[in-house]
Amino acid sequence: MEISDKGIDLIKEFEGLKLESYLCPAKKWTIGYGFTRGVKEDMEWTEEQAEWVLKSEVKEYCDAVNKCVKVPLNQYQFDALVSWTYNLGESNLKDSTLLKVLNDGDYEGVPFQIERWNKANGKVLRGLTRRRKAEAELFRS
Repeated sequence: MEISDKGIDLIKEFEGLKLESYLCPAKKWTIGYGFTRGVKEDMEWTEEQAEWVLKSEVKEYCDAVNKCVKVPLNQYQFDALVSWTYNLGESNLKDSTLLKVLNDGDYEGVPFQIERWNKANGKVLRGLTRRRKAEAELFRS
């Protein structure tokens, strides 16, 4: 499967667009739509670079969800999981109770598992709580 425009819009909404590098709440240098790989202090991008990187990166996370999930998904479920994985990484997906619950066929248990991941550095963050709620609601759609 591939992410839909609704899924891309969800990622953009919660990642926001920053054209200058900044330290995110997890204390990682970040730029564009939440991109962290190789980012350093004082980097600058154009909006076109941020869009290009988002489209390239999201493919990697679609591949991760396609590889890890062993049960059928509808488009909204897939979009929610790609957004979650884009934010948290493939290794967190692979090792998560969320994935185990989903692959056991417990679709109704997945939204609760999504919403559990609302902390950075051990602190509950309002923005992550809002994002996880939106992802959980999209998954239920």
